[in-house]
Amino acid sequence: MTATEAAAVRRRRRRLITDVRQSLRGLNNQLSLFNRHVSGQAELKDVDLDCLELLNLHGPISPTVLARQAGLHPATMTGVLDRLERGGWVTRERDPEIPDRRAIRVRALPDRAPELYELFGGMNTALDRICADYTDAELELITDFMNRTLAAARTAADNLDT
Repeated sequence: MTATEAAAVRRRRRRLITDVRQSLRGLNNQLSLFNRHVSGQAELKDVDLDCLELLNLHGPISPTVLARQAGLHPATMTGVLDRLERGGWVTRERDPEIPDRRAIRVRALPDRAPELYELFGGMNTALDRICADYTDAELELITDFMNRTLAAARTAADNLDT
């Protein structure tokens, strides 16, 4: 490979990496907008929807753990949980695994889940169509990229906190 060809290869790679970064930024913006629409339709604040999603992924968990996962101050979490509980989205219950009777965990209630499934239905259907165009190996590669990007975002956020 000549020096000119090598330089062209390097330029192309930089351009591709820039395209990936720009695509991720666009995806982040569009998903934020989509989630705001979902929050509005469900009559939730954005942060409430985020916490509800964390509970659906990791719950039932303690309010302290939820606050840490959501990056929220515990006092803020109390307000979020109060709103979610009033709306019938979650319940707080005594944690039977901890002897301290004050210990509670938060659990998402399944009764309201169909509302969210309906709101996310169009996006889920679109993702199913998109994924149908990829082989299993390509989907594994995409999943690896997304998981590594997620880990990088967590690390970057942790570094900002220190």
